[in-house]
Amino acid sequence: MCHVIATADLHGRLPSIQACDLLLLAGDICPSGSLQQQRGWLDTSFRKWLEEIPAQEVVTVAGNCDYLFEKAPELVPKNLRMHYLENTVLPVRGLVLFGCPWQLPFHGVFNKKEKELEALYAKIPQEVDIVISHGPPFGILDQVKYFSEELGEEVLLHTGSLALRKRLLQLHPQLMVFGHIHGAQGQVDLEGRLCANVALIDEDGDITQKPQSFYLRAREAGF
Repeated sequence: MCHVIATADLHGRLPSIQACDLLLLAGDICPSGSLQQQRGWLDTSFRKWLEEIPAQEVVTVAGNCDYLFEKAPELVPKNLRMHYLENTVLPVRGLVLFGCPWQLPFHGVFNKKEKELEALYAKIPQEVDIVISHGPPFGILDQVKYFSEELGEEVLLHTGSLALRKRLLQLHPQLMVFGHIHGAQGQVDLEGRLCANVALIDEDGDITQKPQSFYLRAREAGF
C-alpha cells in the first residue's frame, strides 16, 4: 500500500505533514504578491519546508493564484524537491499520476472554458491511478454560496467542470484530489472513484482542515 497525503489552497501557509510515501499539493500554493515575491517565497520558505517534511515524494500542480507558474515559468526556482505537473503524467511509487492546474473561468491564471478543458482532460491516460487538479469536477464538493437577487436569498451554485466529471467517469482512478472551493472540503464517492476536496483553508482564509490521508494500492513491483 502507498500512503498518500493531500492538501491544497495553502496560500503561503505551510502545514505540518506526517510521514508518507506521497504528498500531493493541488494548487494555490503561493501567497499573494508580485511575481518576484512569489519566486522569493518559493526559493526560501517553501524550499526549506519541502526539504524538512517527511514525505518520500512531493507532487504539485499550480492553481489560479500561482501566477508565477503561468506568467513567468522560467522564474520558478530550480531544483525544488517536488515533481511539478501541468497536464502531464508521472509514474511514481508504483502509481500513475496525472496533474493539471485548470479551472473554469475565474480570476487569476490557468482558466479555461469547458470546450478547451475537454481537449486537455482527454490527455488523462486510461491507466491513471491518481488525478490531481486545482479545480473540481462538476457536482463534487464544488458548491459556493451566491446571493440571488431574483430569489432574495443565498443559494448554492455548482462551479466544477462538466468536462472533468465526464472524463473521470470514462476512467477508473483510485483517487481524484482538488481544491479551489474553500468551503466544500470533504470526500465523495463518484461511482467507485474516491474524490476529495483537500483545501486547507476556509472561505475566510483560516486553516480549518488538516491534510487528508489515503492508502492506495500500488502496482506490481517493477512498474
